[in-house]
Amino acid sequence: QVQLVESGGGLVQAGGSLRLSCAASVRTFRRFAMGWFRQAPGKDREFVAAISWSGGRQSYADSVKGRFTISRDNAKNTLYLQMNSLTPEDTAVYFCAARDFLQIASIPGDYRYWGQGTQVTVSS
Repeated sequence: QVQLVESGGGLVQAGGSLRLSCAASVRTFRRFAMGWFRQAPGKDREFVAAISWSGGRQSYADSVKGRFTISRDNAKNTLYLQMNSLTPEDTAVYFCAARDFLQIASIPGDYRYWGQGTQVTVSS
């Protein structure tokens, strides 16, 4: 069983930055590809970014490319999402997710484990 706990969300003004963290309670963290998703009220959960087991490969949604950076520290069992140049359209609950494969994916159904989410609100 993998437990994921997100932190770092909050309220920020447009143009600001936030750094999300996701702590994983599993010793084999390096065996999981990881992803970030978000869900705004009334909308489906959407892909934000993903990273391979080693961190050597990343993938981003077009809407965040160039502004967000996904990274991981396998020694600390932690996933990160650095978010810069935030806009009100980035307002959502952000979830981290883990899949039982080494390579990345962008579909929520490809991820087996999910955190409880952290709220990010960007004011205009």
